[in-house]
Amino acid sequence: MPTTTATSFDAPARERPRAIALWLLAVAALVFVMIVVGGITRLTESGLSIVRWDPVSGIVPPLSAADWAAEYAAYRTSPQGVLVNADMGLAAFKGIFFWEYLHRVIARIFVAALVLPMAVFAMARSIPRGFGRPLLVILALGVLQPVAGWWMVASGLVDRPAVAHERLAVHLVLAFSILAVCVWTALDLLEARRERLARWTVPLLALLSVQIVWGAFTAGLRAGHASDTWPLMLGSLVPPLASLIDDPVSVQWFHRTLAWAVAAAVLAVAWQNRAAGCRAGLLAALVLLQFTLGVLTVVYGVPVAVAATHQAGAALLLAATLWLAHREAPR
Repeated sequence: MPTTTATSFDAPARERPRAIALWLLAVAALVFVMIVVGGITRLTESGLSIVRWDPVSGIVPPLSAADWAAEYAAYRTSPQGVLVNADMGLAAFKGIFFWEYLHRVIARIFVAALVLPMAVFAMARSIPRGFGRPLLVILALGVLQPVAGWWMVASGLVDRPAVAHERLAVHLVLAFSILAVCVWTALDLLEARRERLARWTVPLLALLSVQIVWGAFTAGLRAGHASDTWPLMLGSLVPPLASLIDDPVSVQWFHRTLAWAVAAAVLAVAWQNRAAGCRAGLLAALVLLQFTLGVLTVVYGVPVAVAATHQAGAALLLAATLWLAHREAPR
């Protein structure tokens, strides 16, 4: 029995479904890079190294000793510079500045890569009928994303030496949402049919979304350091719990416990859809890899390389879920 319902469409000659699909996949790839670099920025405590938001002039990095001195002086007056890194020298500051600057440069490239081609496609009237709305959704999310990024950073520049973890979650969820809509719309265009989500897709995406949010909470609260043992946590399967929102021990416990449910659900879906071949196999392999990376992140004390790969794995798992959900229905 088919698990998806599709509506085919024939694009007139002036429409460019394949070109738009490839552009959307390129945008999705750029979002993936932003997610990875953003994860490294968070893990290296670099996100508060630039204390101003200059959307245009900020593309130019410090070029002279005077420029670096000004950036360094501004950072040293921030809560993180005063309370956490008071002893940090200029050379170390340049290290954390690099990751935040790179993240912001990629964000600027992302906005340009999103807005400019979309304007060209719109002016040429080459957007297939029915695809204007999803493209507008992508545009709205894409414009909102850098605003949410600064909103997140601003939370750590007033009276606290870290960004608010709930704002970090919003910023990350926006990135995953852009990735998801880009991938799904591109698949619709490439396969020349508009798919409806399979019944299993909505609950699985909801489960993945909750896990992504608590992954952001874990990162923002540094909850990955709350325990470095597995499968026991602080000597017990269920340690003393408090708030699942802002207590590091409770947040890590919930994130690692929900991982079992995510893995079981994804493997069940992959098995149910095993006729899809490589799509189902890739999904199963990615969830097993993601689970393993989560365990390694905990037991090795959140090493940057492993933890960043774990965050990247979440994005790939989401994309693979959508790819399987969009498979061609059996005839």
